[in-house]
This record gives sequence, C-alpha cells and structure tokens, in this order.
Amino acid sequence: MKRTLLNFIIIAIIGVAKTTPSFAQGSNIIELTGHIIDQNTKEPLPGITITIQGTVNGTSTNNKGDFKLNTKAKYPFTLKVSGVGFETKTYEVTGPESNLNLALLTQTILGKEVVVTASRTQESILKSPVSIEKLDIRAIRESPAPSFYDALENVKGVQMTTSSITFKIPNTRGFNIPNNFRFVQLADGVDMQAATLGVPLGNAIGPTELDIASIEITPGASSALYGMNAINGMANLLTKNPFLYEGLSVYSKNGLNHTGGTGRELSNLTENAVRFAKSFNNKFAFKVNLSYLRGTDWLSNSYQDQNPNTLNTANPSFPELSGSNNPAYDGWNIYGDENNNAVTLSGLNINGKANQSLIVRRTGYKEEDLSKPTVENLKFDAALHYRLTENAELSYSYRFGQMDGVFQRGNKIQLDNVKVQNHKLELKGNDYSIKTYLSTENTGDSYNIKPLADNLDLTHLSNNAWRDLYKNSLQTQLNEGISLTDALRNARIVADKGRVEPGTKDFDELKNTITKINNWDHLNAGVKTGTATGGAQLKQMSRTYHVNAQWDLSRHINIFNLLIGGDATIYEVVPDGNNFVDFKRPIADRSQPLSNGSFGENVYYKKVGGFGQITKSLLDEKLKLFGSLRVDYNPEFSAKINPRIAAVYTLKEKHNLRASFQNGYRFPALFEALSFVNNGNVRRVGGLSYINEGLGYLDNSYTLQSVNSFNAAVNKDVATGLTANDAALKNRGLLAVTNLKATEPESIKSFEIGYKAVLFQNKLAIDWDLYSNVYNGFLGQVEVAVPSTDKITTDASVIDMLASNRSKQTRYRVYTNAKNSYNNYGSSLGITYNFSGNYTVSGNINYSDITKNKESDLFVTGFNTPKWASNLSFGNRQILPNVGFNLVWKWQDAFDWESPLVNARVSAYNNIDAQVSYKMPKTTIKLGGSNILNNHYIQYAGGPTLGALYYMAITFDNILTK
Repeated sequence: MKRTLLNFIIIAIIGVAKTTPSFAQGSNIIELTGHIIDQNTKEPLPGITITIQGTVNGTSTNNKGDFKLNTKAKYPFTLKVSGVGFETKTYEVTGPESNLNLALLTQTILGKEVVVTASRTQESILKSPVSIEKLDIRAIRESPAPSFYDALENVKGVQMTTSSITFKIPNTRGFNIPNNFRFVQLADGVDMQAATLGVPLGNAIGPTELDIASIEITPGASSALYGMNAINGMANLLTKNPFLYEGLSVYSKNGLNHTGGTGRELSNLTENAVRFAKSFNNKFAFKVNLSYLRGTDWLSNSYQDQNPNTLNTANPSFPELSGSNNPAYDGWNIYGDENNNAVTLSGLNINGKANQSLIVRRTGYKEEDLSKPTVENLKFDAALHYRLTENAELSYSYRFGQMDGVFQRGNKIQLDNVKVQNHKLELKGNDYSIKTYLSTENTGDSYNIKPLADNLDLTHLSNNAWRDLYKNSLQTQLNEGISLTDALRNARIVADKGRVEPGTKDFDELKNTITKINNWDHLNAGVKTGTATGGAQLKQMSRTYHVNAQWDLSRHINIFNLLIGGDATIYEVVPDGNNFVDFKRPIADRSQPLSNGSFGENVYYKKVGGFGQITKSLLDEKLKLFGSLRVDYNPEFSAKINPRIAAVYTLKEKHNLRASFQNGYRFPALFEALSFVNNGNVRRVGGLSYINEGLGYLDNSYTLQSVNSFNAAVNKDVATGLTANDAALKNRGLLAVTNLKATEPESIKSFEIGYKAVLFQNKLAIDWDLYSNVYNGFLGQVEVAVPSTDKITTDASVIDMLASNRSKQTRYRVYTNAKNSYNNYGSSLGITYNFSGNYTVSGNINYSDITKNKESDLFVTGFNTPKWASNLSFGNRQILPNVGFNLVWKWQDAFDWESPLVNARVSAYNNIDAQVSYKMPKTTIKLGGSNILNNHYIQYAGGPTLGALYYMAITFDNILTK
C-alpha cells in the first residue's frame, strides 16, 4: 500500500510537470546580461540575486558583479534584484535596449523582510496576520551564537531547551518539554520529527551552516494552515537554491567548552562543513552539503533530592531521616532510585517500638556513569534542480543525518548513532507546489538510561532479595544499639556489596552487554547474579510517507485571493517489543520476538487534511482580511475543523495593527497514541482504547498518588497494632479510582493582537503582541495501579494496593486528556534601533503565565515557562573597515518545572554572548563565545549544566565562482 501510494504521487508530480504550460508568451529566447555595483563604493557586487517576477526563473551575479539570464518572457517584464544588506529593487525590462547596469544602495532591512510561513504565501513581514520572526543570512552571520540554530534563543518569544550540544528544542508560548510535540520544525517543508522517538531532532539532521538561507518562526498556533501538532508554533528552515547561490564554500569552527564547573574536563569542539553548488545555463543546477561535528557533551550532574523526607513516599514519621540521612533519596540525575524501585521494610523494631515500617530506595547510578561523554553529528544532503519551464522547477533532494546526544522523554535516552534519512521530490511554480517525501528513522545503538540502571542493580540482587538483605542487616544493627541513621547507611553498604561499580572493568562490560539487549522487562526476565537478563537497547525504526500540495488561484479570481491545499501522512512503525508492538498479537506475546526475529506486523498511523484560505484587501489596501478553514482526519478519531480569521490594518503606511483568532487541534503523537513501553516496574502506554483491551488501566485502576497516600496511612495504623489487611480496609477511602477515557485530540483556542511599525526613516522598528490561549483535553501522563486479584473497589483489590503486595499491582503511565481547561496568556515586545555609524541596539521582553484551576487534575500539566525573559543586543557590522562585533545579554526568570522525571524549581539565570568578525574578500573570520562569563545554569530540571563555549570560525565563501 505504502509503495503504491508513493509511486502514484511521483507519477502525478511528473505528469503535472510535463503538462505545466510555459509562462512564455513568445518562443524566442531572450538573453539578459547586466552588471551590478554598490552605489556608494562603486565596487562590483557578487551573490546578488536576480529573478523574473511571476516565474521561478532567476540567477545571481558572479564575483565581478556580472549576470546572465535566459528567458522566454514577453516584454515588458519585471526583474527583482536583492542581496543581503542592500535595498531590494525592481526593474522593468521593456525591450532589448533596456540598460541592465544597476547600482544597489546599502540599507538596513528593518521592515523590508518578506515571509511565507505565516500565510503560506509571500508577504511583507509588517503585514503578516500573525506574529512572525525571521532570521536572514545577515542576522545569522552577525549573531554571536555558536551556530545558526543556537541563534533562535535570541528571537522574541522563543524559549530554548538544551538537552545536548547536538539536541536543542525551541518552544513558544508555554507548556515546554524536552520532546516537544506541540512545536513543529520544518526544513524546506520536511518535518524534522523522528516519528517513534516522538521528538523533532532540531538541526541535528537539518541544513548545514553554509546552506541556510533564513529561518522563520511563528509563535502560537499554526494548525489552521499546517495541520495537526503546530498548536504552539513552528520554525521553518529555508535553504539556498543552487540557481541563486553558486560556488564552493567551506566552514571550520574550533571551540572549547567545559572550562570549569560543568563536571567535565576542558574539551575541544570541532565543526567543519563544505557546500558546492553549480548552475548550468539557468536550466539545471545541483548542490551538495557535508558537515561533521564532534565534541564533549554537556553533563546532567545535579543531585538534589526530589523525594524529601516530608513526603509520604519517604518517612516523615522519622524526622531524623531528613537531608543526607534520607534512605528514600531520589536524586535528579541518579537512576535506579525512583519510586518504582522503592521497597518497604515492614515489621521493624525501632527504638523499642514494634511493627515499624520504612521506605527505602535502591542506590542507583549517576547519569555521568551511564551516558556517553562524546557526541558526533554527521550531516549530508544533495539536491538536483531542473527548470522544465519558466514556471515549473522540479527538484529532488536527499538528506542524511547521523547523531548522538541525550534527550528526556519519560526517562533519559542516550541517542547513539541515530540515523535519519529523507527523500523529497517537489514540483514548484510561481503559484503552486506539489511535494512528497519519505523519511526513515533508525535509532542505531541508542539505549534507555533508566532500564540500564535498573538492570545493573538487578544483576546483583532482585529488589526482594536486596530488601531482605537490607532489612536483616538493619534490624541486627538496631538490636545492637546503633543509631537509626548509622544503621541505615551500614545496611545499604551490606546490601550493595558485590554490585558493579563505575570505573571498573566489570561495570563497563556489564553496561555494554545490557545496552545491546532488546528487553526492558525486569519483572519477567528474572535475575541471575552477575549476568544481565534484562536490557536497555532502544531499537526503533519507522518510515514516514507524506504528500502535500497547494495552489494559489488568485490570478484566476477577481474578487478575492484564494489559496487551497491538502496533505496526507502515513507513519509506519516497525514493532520493537519495548516501545511499539503488534496489537493484533496476544498481550503475553507482544514483547516476544517471532521465529524470524521480528515482533509482528508493522503498525500504521494515518492522517489527512485540506485547507482553503481567502484574503481580501479593502479601503485602498489599508485593510487586509484573512479567512482560513482546515479539516483534518485521523481514522482513530473524528474529523476536526480548524478555522482562522485575521485582519491587518495599515495606518499612514507605517503603523500596522493585526488581530486573529484560530482554533487548532493536535492528534496524539505516535508515542502518545500507540506506545507500549515495556519498562519493567512501570509500563508506559498510549491512550487509544484498543491498547487498553485486557489490561484495564483505563477502567480498572487507582491513581498512584492515592496509592502512596493509602500506604502512608496503612503504615501508621500498622505501627499502632493493626494488621496490614485490616489497616488497608480501614483506609480504602483514600484510594481514588482513575476512570480514564480513551485519548482524544487536544485543542486550543488562540486569540492574538499585535502591532508592527518602522519609524524615523527606517531607524526604529517596533513589534508587539498580546495573546491568550485556552487548551482543552490537554494531553499528559498519569500513573495508575491495576489490581490483579479482583476488580477495583473490592476488598481484594484494596489489599493488592499494599506496598508489600507490589507484585499484585501492574503499574501503568497512561497518556490521557486532562479534565480541566487551561488558559495561558502573555505578551512580547521587540524594539530595534539603528544609530548612525551602523550601530544597532535591539531587545525584547517576554511575559507568559497561566491561570490556576480551583480543582487539581489527573496529572500535572507542566507549564514549564518563565514568567519573564528578555534579550538585549548591541552591535556594529562595520565598526572599523571590515571589522564588526555583536553582544547579546540574555536573562530569564526562575520558574517551576514539572515532568514525569523531575519536578523542581529552575533558578533564574543570565549570560552574555559576544563575537568579533573580520571580513576579507571571500573570507570571514569570527571569534566569539556563548555565556562568555561561564555562568553555570540549567534550562530545565534534570537537564545538563551549561557553561561557556568559546569558538573561532573561518568561512571561505564562493571560492570557485568566476
């Protein structure tokens, strides 16, 4: 089915390409030649693009400022001439005698940018119907950020989450998570999300430093035009067309990080890239890009206790067990000491009191001992472009990315040798495009850090055996009069004796073995001392098939402008037995391989959608109205309608006011819908109803939070002399029935107003927005316990919830919808001012908050966004001849971070980025650094400690152009 669909799409594109009529109204070829210079210096300008308006035909000037362009267009026609740092000009060609010797004026580009992402058609950034930000080539070159992708952190309204040097995720307008399902990242229209990992891989597989042309970011909901998932915003990475950007370019960066205080020794970071593009007679062109990065990753090395002794999951009745004495300690970046590895020591005699209980957690291992310090990122892409006519350009592109890094889902994942590939075929005209692509994902040698830690412990002793050894040693010492705190520490030493320790050969060998076993099920795998029977390998493979098309019918309609389009996506998942399974197989067999080594038939997840957009200008072009309507359908759910209405009013040609309302939906991502994570003591599951069949987590479970409260009350009553069963039945009212519904798409209603203006003769730019979002059916995770003896509310099910009966409970972490609605709101203000002498100062300040609901929900939604954040930059692109500089100061407020892995307060931080550049003909040297004062900070709880990164980069541009 999938190959038939793909073949049909390819044949359709070729068929349309062959039948596309030429824009030409004559058959004679016109050869245009010309020369372009700088109006001030009279120097020839290389790399200036010249395009014929209304067509896809265009070229660029060579190193002497000369260009040649063939066309069949009929006189008169219009040329558009543009270049980085120069005022864009249009020039009407009326006949062969037209003078094409042109001069461009150096000019700041405030308010001159053209964007396409906001409404899928070209328009002035000042008149965009929604908030949009753009980084062009010059802004990227002048940024002090170590890479163009890092520069996104300085954009108004953008919050960046750094999991690794190779893995960074932007977000806008709240509800931030390291694997951000709600913010879409595109590269030339291709979704950068790794389907089964459930996370956009950012620029780890995207364009190289040399091939990026611009980045457009739309904060806020974009699903009315781009479909499901883009409800928080999107970033669109646009690359250089080989017809317009020719030549050989080389980039080399050498840097230093871990300069002190980040947990690792001083390390070298290198990145090298090469790009080559060539055009032949403006008819055929190709480009090739290759880059390679290698460095030492940032380290997550925070060890704060997130299970203090005041909680009922610790031992609050024993105040002396606080702080460093807490036997139920759960460190941020320690794994194996989580709640599902807690054991209850019951029947203890402590200080002369019988029947006492203590909660103790296993020791665990630090993330620095389980993760890889070295990361690599290899990227390659190539593209072939052929102009069938002046209004039809056919292109094929191939992109390959291989990367390492760490990212956080429910647990930390060590990505190792992940490979992502995509093939894209596109036919593009002036008013239409048809695009199809195939993306493949293979997680290579990756592994899950949590089951790695669990299995390292389990190869020493099972949880029950470790508990019994600990308990016997503890009671013996207590009987000898040793204090409780000392006895607990000594008992842990006794129970841990013989387990493998980091830094030893046995540890390295066992770790290497476990990371190559594709079985995370600790409960069923059993334990054999010294031998790994459970594994941690992350073996995920998927394919994504996608097609989309759009057609601008405006030139065929006189009353209004009309844009229509549609798209379809099929996700194909190869079951791995740990994350995704064949649901047609019996439950007991789903995690077991078949005789051929597979885990059953591939799983499919599909969606299709279509949209229409009408725009109309009124009041002498002062008022522009936008109306969009999109319908999306996924066979697992009912069809969803996403409307958007917007208006832009221009006052005195300078002041642009905008307002918009849109409704958006997000289908559950693959992981939220279909996961069946075989993760030992807790199984993470998607929320679709058929996954629940025979398991009962939707309709036969208690919330874990209530189970913890229930057991704390039971322990108190047992200490007074009640039996465990009697105490359980007495406190049964504390158990809360979960009563979950099958997962549904989440939705958002988004309101926005804004203002954009360029004032004082193009010296001052102002951009302000105010928004309010209402989320319904917000998707998150709730942990539940399913009794094995009987149905919920019965006596038997209540007794199953005792901590001592842990083997009679099946724990699930379920993706489900919140019962409450959530309203977040905020505002952003950005100001840029150009002084005389090329000095520029710019800054932005961003506010974001969420209203509180009166009643708590099933799970914590995790707004995870600072109320206040700001950036301030000061620079001059030419403070001296060929010398420029830029400074950026960043600050954000403290905020609460909530996630399944860590809940904690993230401290406020501020840092400074800086760069100085020296430009020579065809060469630029850039010396800079991020966080140059080496302030140590984290961007999210459980994340890595970030420090300074100093670098020197040299770029050779257009080496082989004539």
